Amino acid sequence: MEVRAVAKDTGISPRKVRLLVDMVRGKKVDEALTILRFAPTPTARVVAKVVKSAAANAENNFQMSPSDLKIVTVFADEARTLKRFRPRARGRASPILKRSCHITVIVAEVEG
Repeated sequence: MEVRAVAKDTGISPRKVRLLVDMVRGKKVDEALTILRFAPTPTARVVAKVVKSAAANAENNFQMSPSDLKIVTVFADEARTLKRFRPRARGRASPILKRSCHITVIVAEVEG
């Protein structure tokens, strides 16, 4: 059985999140949290929160053992983009795109 957790509209660019998501894909939950704890970016805290949430969902809703959980699927999709403008020389304006993403983590119990 697969259990999921989703963090929607995080204020982080999906490109930055995908770097961390790729590091933890296919790992056990405990190992993934250790990797994220020592990752040198503040984005790791958000990804770790979603991984913990998926593990808690599996434990509380489906009585799965948290030590047996493995991250089966994890991905970061684009969410809404806030469009802002920065004033430039000669009365012009250039766009600033403030991107955000949805982070989805799916865990499953692994036998062994």
